[in-house]
Amino acid sequence: MENKLYQNRRDFIAKSSLTVGGISMGLNAMSAAESGRIIGANDKIRVGFIGIGNRGSQLLELFMQNKDVEIAALCDIYEPYLMRDRSKVDSRYLADRAGQVPKMGEKFATKPTLYNDYRKLLEDKTIDAVCIATPDHWHAIMMTEAVKAGKDVYVEKPLTQTIHEGRTMVNVWKASKQVVAVGLNRRGNNVYKKLAKEIAAGKIGQVTVGRAARVSNMFPNGIGKLKPELPPKDFNWDMWLGPRASRPYQYNIAPYMFRWWGDFSSQMGNWGVHYMDAIRWMMGEVAPVAISAHGGKYVLDHDGDIPDTMEVTFEFASKKMIMFSIYEASSSEILPYGEIELRGTKGNVLASQDGYRIIPAKKGQFQNWNKQIEAEEFSVEGKELSDGSSSFSTEALIRNFLDCIRSREVPLCSLEDGHRSTSFAHLANIAIATRERLQWDPDKERFTNSEAANKLLHYEYRKPWKL
Repeated sequence: MENKLYQNRRDFIAKSSLTVGGISMGLNAMSAAESGRIIGANDKIRVGFIGIGNRGSQLLELFMQNKDVEIAALCDIYEPYLMRDRSKVDSRYLADRAGQVPKMGEKFATKPTLYNDYRKLLEDKTIDAVCIATPDHWHAIMMTEAVKAGKDVYVEKPLTQTIHEGRTMVNVWKASKQVVAVGLNRRGNNVYKKLAKEIAAGKIGQVTVGRAARVSNMFPNGIGKLKPELPPKDFNWDMWLGPRASRPYQYNIAPYMFRWWGDFSSQMGNWGVHYMDAIRWMMGEVAPVAISAHGGKYVLDHDGDIPDTMEVTFEFASKKMIMFSIYEASSSEILPYGEIELRGTKGNVLASQDGYRIIPAKKGQFQNWNKQIEAEEFSVEGKELSDGSSSFSTEALIRNFLDCIRSREVPLCSLEDGHRSTSFAHLANIAIATRERLQWDPDKERFTNSEAANKLLHYEYRKPWKL
């Protein structure tokens, strides 16, 4: 049975052997012996894209809006995505997940080289930078190999699948001369840039609490209950799995639904890292010292194995807290406005990528003041991507990344920031797995009170993959 399930891999490789060999659909790649080029002020930045499904296609469109970018190469393990031919996409995907299937049909100035193996793309010395938008469990391997190959890297969130991966990535980057940016798009947003400065200057007084939530009622069926089956003949399932343990293909894992499976991602990673990044940035925090989590798979009768109901609390040495909630079995937003809330002694701020509202504090018992700050509203107009994020924020991150390729400066969202913010998701998931109040050493990046938790800082990669 297993051999039949993986037979499609040979068929896909055989059908696309030309692209595996790096034969160009347009310009031919330079010899691997030739050195990487130095980019001049008027040169176009040649970018290769690894992973061009739902999110990868959104990023491809945004990169193409920059006149100093040339799309040099594309890489994917699903042939219709690689060939940019929506008509070839499995009819089942189109019927069930049309919103997550990219439109494709882009008009490239020069035809990019096509690859179904990212390692071949990285061998192309004419490529200056890569954009990695694969499933989360691939990011660490691809990013480190890209940096070692002399490429600058834009890598999507969540940065990693484990905390160990994140620290390894940072160490590899620090030992290189490459520019690496992480796609936590609120770092490019003008609302949050403004608030980061003003809150640090005391705009709402002393901040003690930040909170946010992900709400999406998936009752009753969630992602459904399905049995293993043959993958589409042009989908390389073995390569999709990569370092993760071998298992048969299942339609409600890939493409797209992997974020409800703990081996591949989580909703804490998918949505939580955005909010945790914004809140810790606003609060001036790096990492918590204690984590506790409650909840589980309470309601949804589906194959997904992550919590549908979850509450997590992060405590900081500075005597602040961040709370995050996941509600996938109920609806209605928990905040009256925006996506995050910060609570200060002088007032609260409710913020999103579109604007913020300042609500002055009311006096409590035994106080004689009326209010310490004035109410305030601030807003910007922006377009939304299909994932609900502002394209202006993402556009700003991408433009900053391209500028940093020329200046060699550190991008708006550095790899260290990406690692620290993504760690919040892993810490929460480990806390709920162990059912312990965990104490965390932010410098050593180890738990000080639980060896069971420390065993979850990484997992054993499937051979031949290694970090």
